[in-house]
Amino acid sequence: MPTVTVSSVIDAPIEKVWARIRDFNGLPSWHPRMVKSEIEDGRPADEIGCVRKFELISGATLREKLTAFSDAEHSVSYSILETPQPISNHTATLTLKRVTDGERTYAEWTATFDAPAAEADKVAEGMGTNVFQGGFNALKTHFAENP
Repeated sequence: MPTVTVSSVIDAPIEKVWARIRDFNGLPSWHPRMVKSEIEDGRPADEIGCVRKFELISGATLREKLTAFSDAEHSVSYSILETPQPISNHTATLTLKRVTDGERTYAEWTATFDAPAAEADKVAEGMGTNVFQGGFNALKTHFAENP
């Protein structure tokens, strides 16, 4: 079972970073690879069990289920239900921690999943680089331009 972990430090207070990412339906507002998203069945975006369906800039569609959410811990966990990638048993968590040395935030995004051996490294690399680091880079740019 591959594990992907990407971490970064964002030059903004945790409250601002969390406010930007806490909406489970809000990926298109901060992640450059996501173009539209909707929560199925009209459920609240912070309700455990809600499902988001979103479209990537490539045109691919994914469905993900919210499995844990905590404003107090600045953490969100989810699992992929449908994806064009050859993966199953996916779980991921995005967590923020306050950096006490300055107004900065430590962000960590991690995932585990099953994949065919021939595809696992490629999928893990793409997830880590394009999704996780790509999201962190977008957050860094946003807060650099909007302090």
